[in-house]
Amino acid sequence: MMNSTLFDEATFYSAFFRDLEGCRNEVIIESPYITSKRAEMLIPIFENLLLKGVKIYVMTRDPKEHEENMEYQSEEAISQFERMGVQVLLCIGNHHRKLAILDRKTLWEGSLNILSQNKSREIMRRIESEELAIQMFEFLRLGRFI
Repeated sequence: MMNSTLFDEATFYSAFFRDLEGCRNEVIIESPYITSKRAEMLIPIFENLLLKGVKIYVMTRDPKEHEENMEYQSEEAISQFERMGVQVLLCIGNHHRKLAILDRKTLWEGSLNILSQNKSREIMRRIESEELAIQMFEFLRLGRFI
């Protein structure tokens, strides 16, 4: 059975953070951009997850593909994440996917940049389905990296 719910930029983060806090094994986040503001919001959650032994993977654009201000913010956040123990995978070539796979049971997908969203109008769908979460994991061939 699948449970699916829609969220926008105003409702996404509270629901997503609640999901993150419940993770037991693995967090995979694909977000092309990272801002300092969003990184600061996620760092305490990531620290708690890492203490529980949860593996965290962030897939993002190579900072060199950003404009100067975004490049700096991205590099700083990536360095912080890596120092904490988050595995960051840099994507080259106009990476633009926005999704998260949590414990390979919950899939978030849509238009919202999870690690950078600020003022834009967005939509995200939360799908509670191990089958669809694994389907996305396999479709993206993430097993090559994770």
